[in-house]
Amino acid sequence: MDDKRRPDSEVALAALVAVLVFAGTWTALHHGFYTHRQIIDTPVYQHYGNEIADGKVPYRDFELEYPPGALPMFALPGLVSHGGHDQDVKPAFSRTFEAVMWMCGAIALTSMALTLRVIGGALWAPLLFAALAPLALGTVILSRFDLWPAALASAGLAAIVSARLRLGHVLLGLATAAKFYPGVLVPLTVAYVWKRRGRREALFCAGLTLGVFALVVVPFLAIAPHGVWHSLTVQLGRPLQVESLGAAFLLVAHNVFGFALTGETSHGSQNVAGGAAHTLAVVSSVVQAAVLVWIWWAFARRPATAAALVRASAAAVCAFVAFGKVLSPQFLIWLIPVVPLVRGRRGLWASLLLLAALVLTQIWFPFRYFRLALDFEAGLSWVLLARNLVLVSLALLLLPHKWPRGTVSATA
Repeated sequence: MDDKRRPDSEVALAALVAVLVFAGTWTALHHGFYTHRQIIDTPVYQHYGNEIADGKVPYRDFELEYPPGALPMFALPGLVSHGGHDQDVKPAFSRTFEAVMWMCGAIALTSMALTLRVIGGALWAPLLFAALAPLALGTVILSRFDLWPAALASAGLAAIVSARLRLGHVLLGLATAAKFYPGVLVPLTVAYVWKRRGRREALFCAGLTLGVFALVVVPFLAIAPHGVWHSLTVQLGRPLQVESLGAAFLLVAHNVFGFALTGETSHGSQNVAGGAAHTLAVVSSVVQAAVLVWIWWAFARRPATAAALVRASAAAVCAFVAFGKVLSPQFLIWLIPVVPLVRGRRGLWASLLLLAALVLTQIWFPFRYFRLALDFEAGLSWVLLARNLVLVSLALLLLPHKWPRGTVSATA
């Protein structure tokens, strides 16, 4: 282990307090100005849940835009609330869905505590920051299922730094099957195992992740290959989303220089259309891939400490969010359980930047979202650009350019 472990009693107390604070945060999100002008996805999830409760097979009998690992988040509330028309069962579905999401948040906080138990550094501040962070982001956390993959990814990372290497990679396989973004952690964790336990164990762990992912996805691929392929192409083929970094530059150019800009609604989001938007979408994808490869490569060449793995994981997820051609508000949920784990002064600055990004996001979402997405309002365009530049700064702060070279032994 990299550092002396914290006392289990202190870790347990900190985790319990964080979960209780998170319960208060969750309650507060249902009151006051948070209740105004909601933009929710739960009706879409409810439709999926009702179809499953009716005995229909996802991807074959109805279209679904999410990976198969997300299905439990729709099926469970659907089975609990099924038995009437959508408008009648919606409250029951929402209550069940939110209860499940709260439990996922509690799991993520507990996983953070287990990770901090190993890597050392501050304990209480990161946990309380993550427990209170939803107040800065807003109610998007209530009606999106992103806490499910975030909880699985956090639990996987906690297991790996705690030397439960195979369990951790099983959890990462499940997380990637639920939403693809945790897949950016796998090259890092496999490199970590390779240096810690050797090539054979690393390949076995990689095989576990791939096997679990296949176990979740392949049955649906066998039953409904066209439906699964459609869900994949819908995600990969998305145009430049209006809240992305590239779109933010176009919106500011539109308002400052009169650059002609056209919006379109497709793929479940508001997007920017036209040649410039298409070019920036391609550039964004290339930059995103290049930065991720750099993070993986740089980490693989440096000492395999648990703290370094945590920082690289935070950098990878942040780069995936900041440089992508799609940047929905719920993507910031992925950052909450991992960025506060980064140790030292760099971790403090990283958390402050994350806090700024969360607050800037809530300025327009959900309260003024359509003024930004449809009207390209000038002031909000500048706020959007500022938020995205904050995320870029966060990614750059976490990049591994100052990690020392070297290796550690397989038994370190």
